[in-house]
Amino acid sequence: MRKGRTRLTEPLVRDGDGFRTATWDEALDRAAAGFRATVDTHGPTAFGMFSCSKATNEMNFVAQKFARVAIGSNNIDSCNRT
Repeated sequence: MRKGRTRLTEPLVRDGDGFRTATWDEALDRAAAGFRATVDTHGPTAFGMFSCSKATNEMNFVAQKFARVAIGSNNIDSCNRT
């Protein structure tokens, strides 16, 4: 991390050429709308997810469940094979 920089404590959304502070509900709604627009335009195979073997089994389960059930894609992989 560069000197003088701090972590984000609230979500930012793109507004024109820059970013502005948003509520969590707005940020999550925008993310969901972006996923939905991609799936509606290109189909669920346009989506892919990568999970990590260092995450908990529960976290990896939720990731694969999200990809398969919410998005409809089997495109999920992890670094378990490396």
